[in-house]
Amino acid sequence: MRAVVLRHFGGPEELRPETVPEPRAGEGESLVDVTYAGLNFADLEIREGVYAPPALPAVLGADVVGRRRGDGRRVVALLRQGGGYAQVAAVRDAYTVEVPDGIDDAQAVGLLEQGCTAYCALVTAGRLRPGDSVGVAAAAGGVGHLAVQLALALGARTVTGVASTARKREFVRSLGAQAAVAEPRELAEAVPGGVDLYLDSVGGAGLTAGLAAVAPFGRLVSVGGRGKVSDSVAVDELTDRSVGVYGLWMRRVLEAPSLFARTADRLFALAAAGLLTARIDRVVPLAEVGAAHAAMAARETMGKVLVDVRA
Repeated sequence: MRAVVLRHFGGPEELRPETVPEPRAGEGESLVDVTYAGLNFADLEIREGVYAPPALPAVLGADVVGRRRGDGRRVVALLRQGGGYAQVAAVRDAYTVEVPDGIDDAQAVGLLEQGCTAYCALVTAGRLRPGDSVGVAAAAGGVGHLAVQLALALGARTVTGVASTARKREFVRSLGAQAAVAEPRELAEAVPGGVDLYLDSVGGAGLTAGLAAVAPFGRLVSVGGRGKVSDSVAVDELTDRSVGVYGLWMRRVLEAPSLFARTADRLFALAAAGLLTARIDRVVPLAEVGAAHAAMAARETMGKVLVDVRA
């Protein structure tokens, strides 16, 4: 089969298509003939060797959609150990969801990974309530653009997105956000009184600025952040303003099978009702995965980037 193989940690040029043996399915796994694989920002850090570096050579890619061998059903799956940038993937059955009729392959893989992250950040960790005002960092990104739509679908009073360029802010407003700002520190002016819930996926100074815009008794949920919250957030500040800071890691969601299944079902139901759509930024062939990594690193993409492993 054809796959994109990483043999040395480094830049996008280290991702090269090769012909490699098909994986073997272990206990509790199935083989899937992949149509699309998803790119995620964490893939860039894994490629550089700065986050969860795998043993090399490795095939990256954390989400795929295709047909499961044996029964031929369309399925979308999350791969915690990579293996997605390939024509065949071995997927854990517990991390696999059948794709409902009416949801095409691109939407299925565009929704599952980032959609589950956004939903659980807003609902499971963030305790989103109808009437809340919500702020979303990186609101034009894979998680962010779904979080904007989900917050509105779940009853948020207002949603304000943070996006770095005018083009991205226009996109965020097109999703239904009432406002879009360039930096988290602008939230306080855009939302007088502060937001009830802020979803941060940037960390560092952006987290600190976002936290400053959280209203008393509000919540901040950090998704995919690095570093220590204590470097930038003092406990007495949290106590004084009566706000909470939470973290979310998708691995914990997958370790709770019923939560994962319920969340996936909810996402696909919202998509079927026309309330949630994954924005597909681009679809690239295997030979252009490195270029797609470079585009994502340069913050040129909006929404989800897919790899058509058949091309």
